[in-house]
Amino acid sequence: MLRRLVLVLSLTGLLLLSSFSFTLSKATDNDDDEDLSFLEEADDSSTSPRDHQHYPDPDQFDEDDDLEDFSGFDDLPADTDDSHKEPEFDEKDVVVLKERNFTTVIENNRFVMVEFYAPWCGHCQALAPEYAAAATELKGENVVLAKVDATEENELSHEYDVQGFPTVYFFIDGVHKPYTGQRTKDAIVTWIKKKIGPGINNITTLDDAERILTSEKKVVLGFLNSLAGPESEELAAASRLEDDVNFYQTVNPDVAKLFHIDANAKRPALVLLKREEEKLNLFDGQFVKSAIADFVSSNKLPLVTTFTRESAPSIFESSIKKQLLLFVTSNDSGKFVPIFQEAAKSFKGKLIFVHVEMDNEDVGKPVSDYFGISGNDPAVLAYTGNDDGKKFVLDGEITVDKIKAFGEDFLEDKLKLFYKSDPVPESNDGDVKIVVGNNFDEIVLDESKDVLLEIHAPWCGHCQALEPTYNKLAKHLRGIDSIVIAKMDGTTNEHPRAKADGFPTLLFFPAGNKSFDPITVDTDRTVVALYKFLKKNASIPFKLQKPESTPKDGSFDAKERQSGSSKESGGSSSEVKDEL
Repeated sequence: MLRRLVLVLSLTGLLLLSSFSFTLSKATDNDDDEDLSFLEEADDSSTSPRDHQHYPDPDQFDEDDDLEDFSGFDDLPADTDDSHKEPEFDEKDVVVLKERNFTTVIENNRFVMVEFYAPWCGHCQALAPEYAAAATELKGENVVLAKVDATEENELSHEYDVQGFPTVYFFIDGVHKPYTGQRTKDAIVTWIKKKIGPGINNITTLDDAERILTSEKKVVLGFLNSLAGPESEELAAASRLEDDVNFYQTVNPDVAKLFHIDANAKRPALVLLKREEEKLNLFDGQFVKSAIADFVSSNKLPLVTTFTRESAPSIFESSIKKQLLLFVTSNDSGKFVPIFQEAAKSFKGKLIFVHVEMDNEDVGKPVSDYFGISGNDPAVLAYTGNDDGKKFVLDGEITVDKIKAFGEDFLEDKLKLFYKSDPVPESNDGDVKIVVGNNFDEIVLDESKDVLLEIHAPWCGHCQALEPTYNKLAKHLRGIDSIVIAKMDGTTNEHPRAKADGFPTLLFFPAGNKSFDPITVDTDRTVVALYKFLKKNASIPFKLQKPESTPKDGSFDAKERQSGSSKESGGSSSEVKDEL
């Protein structure tokens, strides 16, 4: 009897506990599972975040451009028609490769250059006549120049990881490496001859010397004891490391003198000649491959290189990555470039000095926009190169002494980082707050606010598709003081805490945790999904009140009448529902 009583009491207790737990659970569920039907009514999109990823406009950048990669400007868009025109040049010496003959050509020829192209690509169209002319000039040189239509030969394009157009590879005994030279006939010919030949040519007569000096823009001459042997081998090996400079050697004192080498100089001697402000560089190091190559690499560029389509590859492919850039209009170039050149003499082998004419619509303006340099006032900017893309701006007057001090501080990592920024908005009272580089800390890094930030681009179609949803979300949340819905144009503004992999990128910065990396919003781009994300991740709890329904007869109560025009006052909750 006692045992039965204990059993009954135990079962009763369990039932009561279960009932209490169920009631508590239901209450909790009801608290979390808000009635969001009024949001769902407003939202007609249900796409995933991946559907909204958008990368730079193909009209502005090449397919393989990275958002932070300045090197993309060595492929600035060519001026071409929208329609593909048949070439007006002779491509008879360019071999057309398809999947069926590709392997045969590569295996049967020791040296093969292959261009992967697309018929609609402006850069490919610009390269085509240069490539054809190079193929004709190299005919009989034991090298094949070929092309592959990557839009038709998908398997080959995939096999060779073709990411953009044109992609040019050079095959030696079946092993391929990218072509790193300029896209001109002379550059291609010079580059290939170095790869397939001895890499160095002899000068024995004054006539040959004069012809070379008058026809070439930059040359290296070695004044040696013999045209064969260890000295010549070191010079030839160094020449293969420099694709855009021709190397020569001589034992003739008269030829050496013509190249500004003392006929009585101790051999081996070496000189680099350029048709630039700084015409002559004499080598004084150890006569070995690495030292010679370093000398040529450090001195082959002019003191100041004007940024053009043709000069871009030599800037980006230099072993010297850090750059000082002078942004100046064409009218002011004559005044400031000589100052820049004088300062550059102190940084040979350490920095590349680049001159950008920022009113040049073809190349100068896009580069200026990339770096956030606007207006017509001259500016000097330091750039660390494409590994980290850090930028620094010289404050104050542009003088030789100030540029030199700026350059030294740059090399010693003493400068303050520069970030692009649009002007701070005079008024920022909208539901979606406008963030720029210069007000980012004030708005996004405010520790008292939970902040959702969209990084967008004006030309991005997915950003435009998201905008109505984003605006509706902001409109619903405008009455919650602890939450900020914001957006920033990622093409004209920068901040170290705002890293965008593509457009749009949504980042969430929780209140009280702004020293940590933001949370990437990985959810559907709908009002409901974004609201639920905020509800879950916000540091400051909040609850959105369901708006009252508008009476069917359209009447308003006295309180609503007193509120006046809802549009002027920000809109009533019922009108928000109607709009959504």
